[in-house]
Amino acid sequence: MTSIDDLFKKPALPSNKRKLDASRDPNEIYKSAKLASNGHVKSGGRSVSIQDEDIEAGPSAPSDDDQEYGPDLGDDEEGRFFESGVSRQENEILDFMTGQEEAEIAPEKIDATWLRKLALNFERKITKNAEMRAKFEGNPPKFMASEADLDADIKALSILTEHSELYEEFAKLGCVGSLVSLLAHENTDIAIDAIEIVSELTDEDVEAEQEQWDAIVDAMIEADLLDLLISNFSRFDEENESDRSGVYHGLSVLENLASRASIAEKIGQDTTVLKWLLERISKKESQVGQNKQYAAEVLAILLQSSTTNRRKFCNLDGVDLLLQILAAYRKRDPVKGTEEEEFVENVFDCLTCLVDEPEGKSKFIEAEGVELGLIMIKEGNKSRSRAIRLIDHAVGGQLGASVCEQLVEAAGLKVVFGMFMKKQDGQTTEHLLGIFSSLLRSLPANSAGRIRTLAKFVEKDYSKLEKLLKLRRDYAARVSAVNEEIRKEQQRLDAEEREEMADEWDSRRLDAGLFCLQTIDVILAWLIAEDDGASMRIQSLLADRDESFADVKATIQEQLDAIVGNSEEETMTKDMLNALMQFLA
Repeated sequence: MTSIDDLFKKPALPSNKRKLDASRDPNEIYKSAKLASNGHVKSGGRSVSIQDEDIEAGPSAPSDDDQEYGPDLGDDEEGRFFESGVSRQENEILDFMTGQEEAEIAPEKIDATWLRKLALNFERKITKNAEMRAKFEGNPPKFMASEADLDADIKALSILTEHSELYEEFAKLGCVGSLVSLLAHENTDIAIDAIEIVSELTDEDVEAEQEQWDAIVDAMIEADLLDLLISNFSRFDEENESDRSGVYHGLSVLENLASRASIAEKIGQDTTVLKWLLERISKKESQVGQNKQYAAEVLAILLQSSTTNRRKFCNLDGVDLLLQILAAYRKRDPVKGTEEEEFVENVFDCLTCLVDEPEGKSKFIEAEGVELGLIMIKEGNKSRSRAIRLIDHAVGGQLGASVCEQLVEAAGLKVVFGMFMKKQDGQTTEHLLGIFSSLLRSLPANSAGRIRTLAKFVEKDYSKLEKLLKLRRDYAARVSAVNEEIRKEQQRLDAEEREEMADEWDSRRLDAGLFCLQTIDVILAWLIAEDDGASMRIQSLLADRDESFADVKATIQEQLDAIVGNSEEETMTKDMLNALMQFLA
């Protein structure tokens, strides 16, 4: 069977599916029914216990002082009695009866016939409850029994998660539409049960084929699941524990559905969910709760899945509000291992993908995002690497020039170059190199910002260049070692096998530092082209290891060869690289 990872491709965010935290004793929380291996339904209700300590059932046990209790029967020479006091014939009869009982409770076969019976019974319970509610509208005790029956039948649908081969038939029978319609039930407990079952049926842990998952999800969308789900968010009161769990399961449904990009975009465009999520994560809480964190995670998934969603969110002033949330952490870090820490990471993820869009860059500048990012880089701790990543994305792309200029104006050169000269982890170094490359690419020629940037590279006796060349040697050595391993593997494979391994080899080269090596060489090429003093120093530093401009040129040529598209961004990149190659001859 196809793996779950292949079936449900997730955006670049947290990969493990979260589970609802229990705020009470787990025994007190009603869970959906699951079919046990013996075919019985596990009860999710409370167990019944008797604690009448003053009452003793049956005859009292003999005291330790009693030396004799009953007549002495002596040895059972004929073997008529066993230790239990039952004769051999009686024991055989009991064994036969036990076998008959086990045969009678054999597991019921779960197939299409069983499903049709289940569906028919489910529809009857819905109809019965609707009739009883209409008949006794002002007298709830009269229809509560039918409501309890309906509640039990909703939970019983959980068994389908273990039989995804029945998903398509379940959709054809019309039961999916009936289940979704219960989200509009007057009793919010019924609606919450229905939402939880929808979450379970669409969960990534269900071993369903793609067409099976698509069948049930398409039926849910057609039954207006999204609008009904959003309407429940507005009527749930999270001060109530049951309603709070309803919001949680509703967010879980959104996460599940967003695994398909087209649905993720539909969620963002056809509903008010983006606005609701923004309001939910902006809600002040004394301590960041699970739902607030989960809302931020779902928002990050929706924004990462669709350019259209990102642009719509920018029009909701989302960038400004997200920056306001992060401002609380400019000088303090969230407590490690808490919901708050995950919440802050998800807010950073949201902003990082938003500033990739032109609208996001302009909103980022207007809301003083560059200044906030620089403060977090200087004074933050755990947030420092996230802030550097955010700035890297903001200054990137062909429309990043305005952000680059703002970075220079906000005295950001001192901050980022200061970070560069300190020891950093691999990810932080990659983002710092990305910032330098974007500054050299985007700042206008002969502008004050560009001159100040070039001056930073050559100040203090070219110390920044020496650090660049040291990094280049380290990355080049690692990439060269991986290239040698790949060459040996290629010798043992035929042409078809080499083609199959191509992507894996590229991934290994990137993991070894190929991207950083290429970025460094682009930076060096810019400096060689624009500053004679820098050019001479780079040439000298390369010669120390028997290298030359030709090595830099080879790396840039490899980048050119890898660009196969014709988009505006790719065309501009090719033109830039071709121009730099001329200075490396």
